[in-house]
Amino acid sequence: MVSLHVKRESWPIRGSFTIARGSKTRAEVVTVELHAGEQRGRGECVPYARYGESCDSVMEQILDLRDDLANGLDRQGLQQRLPPGAARNALDCAFWDLAAKQAGQRAWALAGVATMTPQVTAYTLSLDSPEKMRQAALANAWRPLLKLKLSGAGDLERVAAVRAGAPDARLIVDANEGWTVELYQRFVPELQRLGVEMIEQPLPAGDDGVLAELERPVPICADESCHDRASLATLVGRYDMVNIKLDKSGGLSEALALRQAAEAAGMRIMVGCMLATSLAMAPALLVAQGVAVVDLDGPLLLERDRSHGLDFAQGLIHPPEPALWG
Repeated sequence: MVSLHVKRESWPIRGSFTIARGSKTRAEVVTVELHAGEQRGRGECVPYARYGESCDSVMEQILDLRDDLANGLDRQGLQQRLPPGAARNALDCAFWDLAAKQAGQRAWALAGVATMTPQVTAYTLSLDSPEKMRQAALANAWRPLLKLKLSGAGDLERVAAVRAGAPDARLIVDANEGWTVELYQRFVPELQRLGVEMIEQPLPAGDDGVLAELERPVPICADESCHDRASLATLVGRYDMVNIKLDKSGGLSEALALRQAAEAAGMRIMVGCMLATSLAMAPALLVAQGVAVVDLDGPLLLERDRSHGLDFAQGLIHPPEPALWG
């Protein structure tokens, strides 16, 4: 018998975090605990308004399954009971954590991943004026990979300013659906000249079919357009990469399957995150082993992390301790 515990948590962000859709000063997450005897499995998710989610709606989805969980609903059955999204993610990751503790093995071994190694993670620079982004780049110039949040007008100036502040760092950019086709065509040659290695979701999801007709000298990565395997068919030919986020895929189970399917379709992989604590990053790091781009810097943007948080050192994110997850 599995008992369910769910709660909402609010984690202060260091300063504020701004993307094309707005700013926030706190990361609002929902955490799940599944108890079976003396063992406990945990998962964390970030409800995202862009996909019609809130903490209240996600908690309601989870709590609606309390009786089913007590009556034997397992991780496999969960995939059919809930759609992809934050609620299923928290429960799915909690199931993986619980299974690892019950088996006395690490979660990656249960998933068939031979070993876990540290991975280089991007560090995100919040959307701001070119001068403030240059200052942020200068302060983080030692990091191997910087991700810039962009929005449209003024983006070339922002990237040029970051390049000046961090001349040796690798750069990737994320427009969060904020460009038009005209901006794309104007920006891309200059971004290529500035050494940008990847552009994430330049056009709005649903209006991105034109990417199949445009030149892509800088690889284009689908984020808001990519959720689970069901969304993959429409991305081939439009995008070169997909950004796998557990809150979009609905958990570790689907994220692993999505990675396999995307690679089989010839697409490269990015593993990203919402703004959350190490508990949300830990299962994503399992998916991120050996992929082209890892962007799991959520805890670095918070004022504090939870206990037994992930170790970030020299731009690397290290595998979790069992006390955290898995």
